[in-house]
Amino acid sequence: MNVNQSAAPVPPFGQPQPIYPGYHQSNYGGQPGTTAPPTSYGAYNGPVPGYQQTLPQGVSRAPPSSGAPPISTAQAPCGQTAYGQFGQGDVQNGPSSTVQMQRLPGSQPFGSPLAPVVSQPAVLQPYGPPPTSAQGFGGPPVSQPNHVSSPPPQALPPGPQVTGPPGPPPPMHSSQQPGYQLQQNGSFGPTRGPQPNYGSPYPGAPTFGSQPGPPQPLPPKRLDPDAIPSPQLNELPPQQKTRHRIDPDAIPSPIQVIEDDRNNRGSEPFVTGVRGQVPPLVTTSFLVKDQGNASPRYIRCTSYNIPCTSDMAKQAQVPLAAVIKPLARLPPEEASPYVVDHGESGPLRCNRCKAYMCPFMQFIEGGRRFQCCFCSCINDVPPQYFQHLDHTGKRVDAYDRPELSLGSYEFLATVDYCKNNKFPSPPAFIFMIDVSYNAIRTGLVRLLCEELKSLLDYLPREGGAEESAIRVGFVTYNKVLHFYNVKSSLAQPQMMVVSDVADMFVPLLDGFLVNVNESRAVITSLLDQIPEMFADTRETETVFAPVIQAGMEALKAAECAGKLFLFHTSLPIAEAPGKLKNRDDRKLINTDKEKTLFQPQTGAYQTLAKECVAQGCCVDLFLFPNQYVDVATLSVVPQLTGGSVYKYACFQVENDQERFLSDLRRDVQKVVGFDAVMRVRTSTGIRAVDFFGAFYMSNTTDVELAGLDGDKTVTVEFKHDDRLNEESGALLQCALLYTSCAGQRRLRIHNLALNCCTLLADLYRNCETDTLINYMAKFAYRGVLNSPVKSVRDTLITQCAQILACYRKNCASPSSAGQLILPECMKLLPVYLNCVLKSDVLQPGAEVTTDDRAYVRQLVTSMDVAETNVFFYPRLLPLTKSPIESTTEPPAIRASEERLSNGDIYLLENGLNLFLWVGASVQQGVVQSLFNVPSFSQITSGLSVLPVLDNPLSKKVRGLIDSLRAQRSRYMKLIVVKQEDKLEMLFKHFLVEDKSLSGGASYVDFLCHMHKEIRQLLS
Repeated sequence: MNVNQSAAPVPPFGQPQPIYPGYHQSNYGGQPGTTAPPTSYGAYNGPVPGYQQTLPQGVSRAPPSSGAPPISTAQAPCGQTAYGQFGQGDVQNGPSSTVQMQRLPGSQPFGSPLAPVVSQPAVLQPYGPPPTSAQGFGGPPVSQPNHVSSPPPQALPPGPQVTGPPGPPPPMHSSQQPGYQLQQNGSFGPTRGPQPNYGSPYPGAPTFGSQPGPPQPLPPKRLDPDAIPSPQLNELPPQQKTRHRIDPDAIPSPIQVIEDDRNNRGSEPFVTGVRGQVPPLVTTSFLVKDQGNASPRYIRCTSYNIPCTSDMAKQAQVPLAAVIKPLARLPPEEASPYVVDHGESGPLRCNRCKAYMCPFMQFIEGGRRFQCCFCSCINDVPPQYFQHLDHTGKRVDAYDRPELSLGSYEFLATVDYCKNNKFPSPPAFIFMIDVSYNAIRTGLVRLLCEELKSLLDYLPREGGAEESAIRVGFVTYNKVLHFYNVKSSLAQPQMMVVSDVADMFVPLLDGFLVNVNESRAVITSLLDQIPEMFADTRETETVFAPVIQAGMEALKAAECAGKLFLFHTSLPIAEAPGKLKNRDDRKLINTDKEKTLFQPQTGAYQTLAKECVAQGCCVDLFLFPNQYVDVATLSVVPQLTGGSVYKYACFQVENDQERFLSDLRRDVQKVVGFDAVMRVRTSTGIRAVDFFGAFYMSNTTDVELAGLDGDKTVTVEFKHDDRLNEESGALLQCALLYTSCAGQRRLRIHNLALNCCTLLADLYRNCETDTLINYMAKFAYRGVLNSPVKSVRDTLITQCAQILACYRKNCASPSSAGQLILPECMKLLPVYLNCVLKSDVLQPGAEVTTDDRAYVRQLVTSMDVAETNVFFYPRLLPLTKSPIESTTEPPAIRASEERLSNGDIYLLENGLNLFLWVGASVQQGVVQSLFNVPSFSQITSGLSVLPVLDNPLSKKVRGLIDSLRAQRSRYMKLIVVKQEDKLEMLFKHFLVEDKSLSGGASYVDFLCHMHKEIRQLLS
C-alpha cells in the first residue's frame, strides 16, 4: 500500500462490512468524494457542498475583456460569513464567500444587463474614543482590552430609497445561484425556517444591495448590551431601531451552529477511512466506524489541514494542536480497541524512530521489508510476521490484523516494557481519611465509612473477571497518622500510630494491603469503629505532605503502583514537612503579583510529586474546606500524578452528600491505567513541542502519568521543523504504555493522518473552533502562573484578531472595511473566546475566592473538548416550551438574559453547576406540579432537590436532570433560583452573552472590539 493512500475501508474481524447507502463524504482538501446534498445553511466545517457548480443554463458569462484576469477557483475564498456595519452598527451581510467562483473584473457586465449593485454607505469608520460614562467602562480601552465603544452616529447622506432591485436580481445573486436570497451566514440557498426557540424568524438580509432611506439624525449612542431591546419591550419604529443597534439575532449563534451540525451530521456514522476529515462537533451525537484513523473520541485537532510551511503557519497564527484522550470511554455500540498479542517478540516497531506498526506503514519487496511512514527508514519484516502482498501492494492479511487496518488498538507488552524487567503486580487503592475536628463535626467521616462498606464491592476489574485484583488499605490522620492492619486472620483490626511525621515510614507490611473479599469482616469492623474512635476529638490541626509520603512508601514496600484517595478538610498548619500558611490576599488581584496566588507556596510538593510518579502513585484529593486551604499548593501532587481534585466548600451532609458520594463512586469505579508513559510521534516536518494536562515530564518527549483515567486529556502542540508535503500529508501516533487494573502491561496506540495545504483557505476551511478554544483556554490558564492576568488576556485577544485578520486579508472576497468577515467554521471564535476571557480565572467577580480560581484552573487543564465547550458556553434549556409528552431534550437557547421569559422555567448547566431558574409569572399549575407548593412566593430559593411527584411535568424535569448528570464526569448539584432573588446574581454569571458584573464585555461589545482590532491589524 502506498503511504499516500488513505487507509482502505476495514471490515470488522470475522464479518463482511456493510456498505452504507447514502453516506456522503464531502470534498476535503481536494480528496475526491461524493458531495453531500446541499443544505440551506452551509456545513459547519468547510464550504457549503454544492456551491462548486457551473452556472445554471440561461446565465451566460461574458469573457473578461480587460482588467485583471479572473482568479482561479483554487484561490477562491473559502467558507466565510460576512457581517458589515450599515448606518450606525446594524449588522448586514457582505457578499457570500462560501462560494468558489471566478471573480469578475469590476466593470465587467454579465451576459444580460442587470441592475447595478448599490455601493455601501461611506460613513464607515473606526470606532471613536471611549465613552466617558462610568457604567462598565472603567477607563480608556488600553487598560480594559475587552471593552468596546462605538462611534457617535452620523447622518447618512440622503440617497434614493430603493425598495428592491428592478427587473432581474443584482449580479451578486445571478453569478451564483439565481432566485435565492442571501442568508444570514453569507451563504445562498432556500430561506431557513425560524430558528429554534426564537420568536422571530432568523434574520436574513433581504435588502442586500439596496440603499437605506434617508435616516433620522439620532442622539449619540454607544454600543451597549443594555441598550439592545428585548423583543417584548421594543417600542421603536423599525427604521430607527436598526440604525444604532447590532441585532443580537444577526450575529453568529452557537445554538444555530450546534443545531445545524446535529441535523447535517448526526444521522450517518463517521467513517474514519479518509485522511483529514473534520469530525462532527462534540455536541453532535454520532457513531464512529474505525477504518484506519483514530476516532475523534480519542483525538481531536485544531485543524485537519496543516500548512505546509512554518511561514504560512506563522502568518495564520492558528495553533496546531491535538487534544488526546487515550483511554476515552466509548458508547456501548462502539467496540473497545482490540488487544493484539505478538508473544515474546512483542509489537513490531521501526528500528530508527521506534514508531509502532500501523496502517500507514508501507510494505515493499514482496512483503519482506517495510518503510516507516514517520521517518522513512526501511526495516526488515521478521519471518514470523511475513505475509505476501496483493496486486495493490497491500498485505493479504491486512484486514485480519488490527494494527494494519484500524486507527486504534492495543498490544500486550513484553517484559522489556516493564520496570526492572519484571511484570507488575496488580495495583492497590489506599483510603486516607482526615479525622480532625472539622471532618468529624460535619458528619463527613461517618458518611464516608458507611459508603466504603458497599463501595469496595465495585472496584474496577478487567473484562469478565469475577472479582477485582486491586488490594486496599486504610489510614486515618490529623496531626499524626494511624495505619490499620486488616489481615483476614485477625478478629479485630489493629491500629498503629506514627507520630514522627518528619521522617515518615510504614509501620507494617503484612496486613496493610489486603484483598477485599478475604478481609471483608475485618474491614467492616474497622469502618464501623473509625467514627466512634474519633467522635470526641478536639484536634483541629492537620498534616498533608506526610500523608501522601506514607501512601507512596506503602506502595513502594508492596512493589506495586496504585492510587491514594485523600479526604482532607483544612489548611495543613501542623508542624510537619509541607506545612502551609494562610497567604490569601485579594488585594493582589489585578496587580503584577496576582500570579503568586496560582503558584504553590513551597517547592516541597513538586519534589513529593516527582517521587510519586516514579512509584506509579496517583493521588485523588477530595477537599471539604470551610475557609482558605490553598488549593494552588494542595493540588500540585494530584495535578502532577494524573489525579483529580474534588472540592466541596462548606460541606453539609444534608445538602452535599449526594454530590460527594456520586463523585466518589464514579472515581473509585472508573478504569485507570497506572504507571503510564505516553509519547507522541509525528511524521517528518512537524514535531510535538508543548504539552498541557495533569502529568509530569522529566524530559521533552515523555509524558509520565502515575495514573490516567478515561476523563483526562493531554493536549499537544505541534510546530514545523521542515516543509510538509501536500501529497503525503502529516501523521501522528500516540503510544501509551500503562498497567491495567488487573496488572497487565499494555500499549495503546492511536494513529491519525492529516492533510497538508499550500493555500490558507484550505487551513481555514478545516479548523475546529471547539478544539481551538480548548487549547487557547489551557494556554491562557497556564500563562497566569508566570504573567499578569491582564497580559494573558491581551495575548488571547491579539491572537484571535491575527487569525481573523489573516483570513480577511488572504481568503475573503474584497469588501468594505466596515464589514466583519468571519470564516464559516470559525464564526463562533469571538463568542467562545469572550467566554474564556470572562471566566473566573481571567476575570474574577468579587464573590470568587482564590481557591475557586485555583480549583477551576487545574480542572480545565485536563478537560476534553466537550467539557470545555459546555463549561465556557453553558447550555440553557427552556422547560415549559416543548410538549410534556416529548421525550427528547428541549432545544437549547442562547445564554443571555433577554432570552428568558418570566413566565417560564429554565435549566442551565455547565458541566459543574446546574441551575433551575423560575420566572416570577410562572403559572400556578406548573409551580404546583414541580415544587408541590401553591405559589411562586412559597418556592424555597436555593432548594437542591426537587420533590418526587407523580405527574408528567415533574417526571420529565427530574428525568432531564438525571440525563444531564449522566453526560458529565462530575455530579452537578442542583440549585433552584427564583427570579429577582439574591441567588439570581450567581445564575446570571453564567449568561455569558451578557456583560458580566466583573467587567467582562457582552458578546455584541466584544464582537465590535474584535472588529476594531482586526481593522487596526489590516490598516
